[in-house]
Amino acid sequence: MSAPLVLSFDLDDTLWPVGPLIAAAEAAMLTWLRQRYPRTVSGHDVESLRTLRVGVTERFPEYSHDLTFLRRRALQDLFAAAGHSVEPADEAFEVFFAARNRVSLYEDVRPALERLGKRHRLFALSNGNADLALCGIADLFSGHVTARSAGVAKPDARIFAQLADLAGVSCAQIMHIGDEPLSDVVGATRAGMQAVWINRHARDWPMGLEAPARTIATLAEII
Repeated sequence: MSAPLVLSFDLDDTLWPVGPLIAAAEAAMLTWLRQRYPRTVSGHDVESLRTLRVGVTERFPEYSHDLTFLRRRALQDLFAAAGHSVEPADEAFEVFFAARNRVSLYEDVRPALERLGKRHRLFALSNGNADLALCGIADLFSGHVTARSAGVAKPDARIFAQLADLAGVSCAQIMHIGDEPLSDVVGATRAGMQAVWINRHARDWPMGLEAPARTIATLAEII
């Protein structure tokens, strides 16, 4: 591998565990809804609200990359079905979004990014809708490309190309680090980037996908 000029990082499950985070955010939103709009959410729980979101994805496949749209629209449908104004849907989403950004970084993340940032420009490239400022790590990055801003999600080559345009370098001058074999590693490689698989939990590499050039267990190993 030649030395990259730019390092690009996935966020969810690369810099922090996302499963417990989303579960807590959904629970916080449901509690808020039950306190303020009990009739609207009567008979609903976290799973039924997830089902509503799946239904939105099926109805609007052109927005499948936009998690913010999907959640907001599902909330609007929830209020509309109860005969209520849909305006509180935005408030409910903000409750979710605030909790969604209360991330707990893996222990290796901030020390590694601070050290890497002294030698490289760092960018975030994510399919999720995390906000770097709300997460408390915007100071570590030069920019952030999301599936929502790009209009497509990884592994689509266009989102990687948009990152290269933002960074002002070629794809070949970027190393992307992420946890998802297809979305991060294969997607970045096919787009012409160097790619590193961060495998924090000793998972097996999926059969049928081209093997990663490099695998690490923590970000410290990049250094």
